[in-house]
Amino acid sequence: MHLFKMSALAALGATVLVSAAMAQEIDTLRKIKESGTIHIGNRDSSVPFSYKPTGSGDPVGFSNDICLKIVDAVKAKLGLPALRVQYTLLNSLNRIPLIQNGTVDLDCATTTNSVVRQQQVAFAPSHFVTNITVAVKKKSGITSLADLAGKSVATVAGSTSIQLLRSFRRTENLEVQEISGKDTADAFLLLASDRAVAYVLDDVQLAGLIAVSPNPGDYVILKDVVLRQEPYGIMLRKNDAPFQALVDQTVTQLMKSGEMERLYARWFTQPIPPSNININFPMTDAVREAYRNPSNKGV
Repeated sequence: MHLFKMSALAALGATVLVSAAMAQEIDTLRKIKESGTIHIGNRDSSVPFSYKPTGSGDPVGFSNDICLKIVDAVKAKLGLPALRVQYTLLNSLNRIPLIQNGTVDLDCATTTNSVVRQQQVAFAPSHFVTNITVAVKKKSGITSLADLAGKSVATVAGSTSIQLLRSFRRTENLEVQEISGKDTADAFLLLASDRAVAYVLDDVQLAGLIAVSPNPGDYVILKDVVLRQEPYGIMLRKNDAPFQALVDQTVTQLMKSGEMERLYARWFTQPIPPSNININFPMTDAVREAYRNPSNKGV
């Protein structure tokens, strides 16, 4: 009986491995041509990268615009001017599995390009570089990570922010209570409602969430607190050289032509929908360097 169970488990494990391998070997361009549809992964609240201004309809944003440029390149490559774009809402927990199994072709949001993730998926050249930091309410009086001792801290489930916070806690022997939100907006509500005194996330996403909040003047980002600098990249399947080449070429051309800087200005230094709020997040030296020397390198 035990031998049978062991054999069954071994067979199941082999099936899972084969399925994973097959998922990685999807010919994306062929899949798109046969279906007439390209599938883009989006977020509903990652301002200004990928979000829905009115809560419905197609998403907009900086990362979304980059992916639509990739869609144009796919249309030209395949001779499909009427190529359909199908959006799928992703989160930190399902984005990699849905890329791997072929449900989504491009993840167009705020995914950090990490060495660990590169074992599962591929990335386009980085289109943004951010700092993982902390937002608090001004009235809290918190100015450093040490001030968080014994307090509740909000993070996003499945994000690199959680890993960095836990690493800092172990290194510095800092005791805090983690409270996870299912996405960036959900985690911000934990801070806004005082269920958490701080929110650990990428500085640019914190700036976006604060800008569109009812009382943006209530919050401050601790810009001198940096847990790590991280690059964002459009995520796609591994081991798909033709599609990877098309994506890389398109994103690199956006950077070299200056179009990427124009897209950046549109979303970070000008009023954006739905309320015409200006996030006022000028391009950093790290982002400029990413555009001067396009790279898929992860952290």
